[in-house]
Amino acid sequence: MSDDSTPVDGRRRGFLQAALLAAGAAQLPAHAAKPTVAPRTPAAAPPRTYTLNINGRDYHLSLEPRVTLLDALREHIGLTGTKKGCDRGQCGACTVLVNGRRVNSCLTLAIMHEGESITTIEGIAPGGALAPIQTAFIEHDAFQCGYCTPGQICSAVACIGEMKAGQASAVTPNVREQVIAFSDDEIRERMSGNICRCGAYNNIVAAIRTTAGG
Repeated sequence: MSDDSTPVDGRRRGFLQAALLAAGAAQLPAHAAKPTVAPRTPAAAPPRTYTLNINGRDYHLSLEPRVTLLDALREHIGLTGTKKGCDRGQCGACTVLVNGRRVNSCLTLAIMHEGESITTIEGIAPGGALAPIQTAFIEHDAFQCGYCTPGQICSAVACIGEMKAGQASAVTPNVREQVIAFSDDEIRERMSGNICRCGAYNNIVAAIRTTAGG
């Protein structure tokens, strides 16, 4: 064989060695490839003292300003009827009423609502008797597992209030020319922010329609 093949063999050998080294490096664990850096834990903010009016009662709290309204209700006040579902404002299980308007309590800070009137599921029917919307949910079997029900009921109260007040929606955008009808489409649109993973939507709509009509 001619000596002219020697440089070619050398280049081929060098290429194969480089390829093997690259393949071996790709198999190394991530921590071996680069040093790990411990995540920095943000320093806790000093507690703030404030008062929340919940279901007609004042609660005096001393909490870090970053505490959400949901965590304040459940972990610090003990009102566990409000549920933590997705914790990112997508399911509606944590819905409460603030000054009569529905709010996802997982997306708002407790300290932001000082001086406002907050109503949770525990305050929907003060005095021990069931509210009409709660009775309708039972009569129409509008729940299965019940996890989303507190948020559904709080949202339903606001939904009925919005329709009776003549507030516009995607179904009825021009309330100056069209009277809002308590129709299934209207209710579904206004309740679209509350998810029922058991799929009891038809019964939920029926319960709200019955309550609104009454």
